[in-house]
Amino acid sequence: MLVVWYGLLGSAYRTLGGLYYGQKRLSTAPTTAADVAYTQLHGALDVMQSKFYSPWLGTWPESIDWTGAVLNTHLSAVVGSISPVKDKESLLCLSENELNKYFDHSIGYYFVENHFAIRNEAYDDMLWVVLGWLESMQLIDSRSQYYITQSILGWHGEQFMPAFAHRARVFYELAEDGWDEKLCGGGLTWNPRLLPYKNAITNQLFIAASAAMYLHFPGDENESPFQSAGAPTYDARYLRNAVKGYEWLRRSGMTNNQGLYVDGFHIKDYQTNRSKTECDDRNEMVYTYNQGVILSGLRGLWEGTGNTTYLDDGHELIRNVIRATGWPETGASSAGFAHERWSGLGSRGILTELCDPFGTCTQDSQTFKGIFFHHITAFCKSLPREAKAPGKTRGASKQIAAAHRASCDGYLPWVEHNAHAALNTRDASGVFGSWWGLGLSEDKSGARTRGSRVNPLSAIPDGAIDYRNDPSTIDSDAENVSTASRAMPKSPVTPSGGLNDRGRGRTVETQSGGLAVTRALWEFLRSSNECSDDI
Repeated sequence: MLVVWYGLLGSAYRTLGGLYYGQKRLSTAPTTAADVAYTQLHGALDVMQSKFYSPWLGTWPESIDWTGAVLNTHLSAVVGSISPVKDKESLLCLSENELNKYFDHSIGYYFVENHFAIRNEAYDDMLWVVLGWLESMQLIDSRSQYYITQSILGWHGEQFMPAFAHRARVFYELAEDGWDEKLCGGGLTWNPRLLPYKNAITNQLFIAASAAMYLHFPGDENESPFQSAGAPTYDARYLRNAVKGYEWLRRSGMTNNQGLYVDGFHIKDYQTNRSKTECDDRNEMVYTYNQGVILSGLRGLWEGTGNTTYLDDGHELIRNVIRATGWPETGASSAGFAHERWSGLGSRGILTELCDPFGTCTQDSQTFKGIFFHHITAFCKSLPREAKAPGKTRGASKQIAAAHRASCDGYLPWVEHNAHAALNTRDASGVFGSWWGLGLSEDKSGARTRGSRVNPLSAIPDGAIDYRNDPSTIDSDAENVSTASRAMPKSPVTPSGGLNDRGRGRTVETQSGGLAVTRALWEFLRSSNECSDDI
């Protein structure tokens, strides 16, 4: 029995006679912390696709419309992270056959995505679709560039670029219509068929999608269903929308005294007095994903404008999030210094939804933490030193690139701490649990832990309504909850199982969260280890 310990992750990898990566058997163990993170990421992806994805259906059958779009985003992002870009012969690389298999899964999802129904859903649902196909197009672009450097004609995935681009454009333009300045001075409403609710996630998605459309949209010559000229690349309209959206969000008053985004604003008594236009009824509830999506938007805004204020705002938000998990402000890397009490977004340094310790998270909430880690990973990629499109995008000076990299490297101990905890929640089949704080306990089978002693009455801020998880409010306020969120946990506490088997238990959404935080660890380690003369 070969046992290899890696102190950075605090976990052991055991196998008989060698290690396995996908279907490839290796005779030696990984030799660095980054290699270990890579193999964990590869394993998490394999579990998500082999256990939860149905190739004959082209989807994750237990997902719903918006979580399916997020799953597709994670799939493309992870495949892009572990594709053989630099060293095709490396043992720690996805084989070409396996890469194509996972890309085929994304193609399958394209054909079965419920795109007609989503056109009649809320604006945030539409924008998840936009971000998902933009991520897939970035994967195609990176793979195509790799093939060019190898003097090969091209990658077969390029043929799907027009279809992906058209779908992204269709849903972006549908959501773009949701912007109005009559109510609340600007912003997108969540759902045009319900009472006005201008919330953080819809507007952050609009900012992130607008910036990504500016940077990554390849153009679209398909005029249907617009009956108008096709959209060009680097369309300044997208960048203007991103700038306008963030200016409104920043002055909307949607952050609390911890510097965290609350859920959003209603207009008080609007149902009986339609002359009111001011957002004056703030829901103080805080969710993890409301702190994440804006990060990729800010990164895109910097690259489109060169304004470093966007990077500064992103780093400030990340530090606020880390502090709100109980992580020490002193910079100490030891989790032993982390606060056990609930600090706003967790305790003991672990990012947590308030519903996690109680096993009451809905399908929506089980998806949230993975979204945060996907977008912090995008934000913390090393800044380009040269503009990708001179005159359209910007490159960073040596000083700015170094400062950004140093700040992101400072988050690595916290990212590692969360990845370690999440990895420790996996069951025998490799499926992640939802409550990562349980991964800090030696007994994950059902014993109550210190982290479970969260008083829900004291943890929920004054003026907060947990629309996403509280069954007493989900049915009482139809204007701020999706149909999917109405599906409450599948079962009560499971006496024979662990605490992460309560409620909805282990799902494709909890697996995607574990996948995203493991990818974050791999990318942070890889970026930290890169030595460049330019930085």
